[in-house]
Amino acid sequence: MHKITSKFAAGFHKRVGSSGRPAPHLGSIESSIYQYRKQRGVNLGSWFVLERWITDAPFRHAEPPAQSDLDVARGAHAKQVLEAHYDNWITESDWAWISELGLNTVRIPIGYYHLCGADPSVLVGTDFANYGEVFCGVWPRLIKAIETAERFGLGVLLDLHAAPGKQNNDAHAGTSNPPAFFSEKRHRAHTIHVLRTLVSQLNAHTPRLANVVGIELLNEPHPIADQELQKWYSAAIKDISALDPALPIYLSDCWKTEQYAEYIKSTPQQSLVVLDHHLCRCFTASDISTTAPAHARALTDAGAQTPRMFAHVAEMLDAAGAGFVVGEWSGALNPGSLTGAPDDAKNYVAAQLRLYETHCAGNFFWTYKKQGGPDHGWCLRDAVAAGVFPSQVALVVTKSGEGDRERQMRTRDTLKDAASEHIAYWSQFPGKYEHARFADGFVQGWDDAYSFFFASGGRHVSELGFVGAWARRKTKDHGPGFWESLHGFKQGVAAARKDFQEFYCSG
Repeated sequence: MHKITSKFAAGFHKRVGSSGRPAPHLGSIESSIYQYRKQRGVNLGSWFVLERWITDAPFRHAEPPAQSDLDVARGAHAKQVLEAHYDNWITESDWAWISELGLNTVRIPIGYYHLCGADPSVLVGTDFANYGEVFCGVWPRLIKAIETAERFGLGVLLDLHAAPGKQNNDAHAGTSNPPAFFSEKRHRAHTIHVLRTLVSQLNAHTPRLANVVGIELLNEPHPIADQELQKWYSAAIKDISALDPALPIYLSDCWKTEQYAEYIKSTPQQSLVVLDHHLCRCFTASDISTTAPAHARALTDAGAQTPRMFAHVAEMLDAAGAGFVVGEWSGALNPGSLTGAPDDAKNYVAAQLRLYETHCAGNFFWTYKKQGGPDHGWCLRDAVAAGVFPSQVALVVTKSGEGDRERQMRTRDTLKDAASEHIAYWSQFPGKYEHARFADGFVQGWDDAYSFFFASGGRHVSELGFVGAWARRKTKDHGPGFWESLHGFKQGVAAARKDFQEFYCSG
């Protein structure tokens, strides 16, 4: 286990809170670490929101077409079947396995009907109005899941996979009915009520659920018009931020990543707003006709389209105090892409991980487990067993840093002075500068990065992930000189990581 330690929290107040004023829109020290660290995660698919291709058993009494949660709810013995599945799909040993791999976050897909045990009003006027008794037991199980994750040092991203009216065409949006989320305004208004209910219930829980890293407003929405979705996003963010300005909010990009990044950049937000992109390369005709090595090269060649897009979006959102993650990805390739080489799948997974580690604040593999024969494309357990997915994904501490603060500070100050090329470069150009902010930013970035490193209290390392967002929230001065502070901060974080890896993570 690698929980956030109380000893760390005390030191964090001294090192990160040294300005003497509260940082805007940051919650408790513990929750801030969970929310702003680099999220290396996995989806717990088909636990609460069912997908028949992942697990078939809960559908044995479902009503035709037997593909969605509503189909199961309409069938015989629904409550008994569902609760048996909920209680056995993810158990204590699964939490331990995820933690030991070095992952630090799980993304849990939920439906709005899963909240009825906390507030029955979420079902009023919806397709699930008559099934409160079937789903009322989910809420205490969801709370237990969050609490269990915290015992293992794992954050939880709650993803509204199924919204009132259904936001896309897929059965994993809750029903087998046609989608009506965007065609009927009442569904969009009711979804904001659902999200407000979720946030209010989480905040009312005692003790505080510090490991909730955020909520995702909608999974993979298919809007009639992007302007309509963005208008709804803005309304939802406003309401949720009023309830909890420290809670990060995740938005699906509808596979229009740059367009939605521009939306976030142009819309000032109180909360940390994170853009979620999903990446698959196995469905289209182009995917099928592309070999596995070519897919891998297209993700690692800095000049290729996807890496260029990732770099652009990450830089844009970082400067805006927002974030960028890949909320769903896998090692799955169409059989037409496989060349027969033994490392096709392994190299494809490695290419994705390099891309995400370089440009993203987090990534979440889809999915943790799957019934049936081994599937190292979609099932993380199988991918690790087959050597397709690495057996460790986080930095691992091999040497204690206790009592080494003086060495860290000497190294920091030496590197800060060496980084003065920033000043020399910009001095070539006329302008009004605040070069002292670069040095101050470097020191702050280094110190904050080190604070994250030692947060876990175990062998797996927490790393500051949402670097631009954290830097912005550490100061209220975002005037013309902030860019120099941000440049220094980012260089300080990078230098600290290199130093930490060399001194505490090497053999």
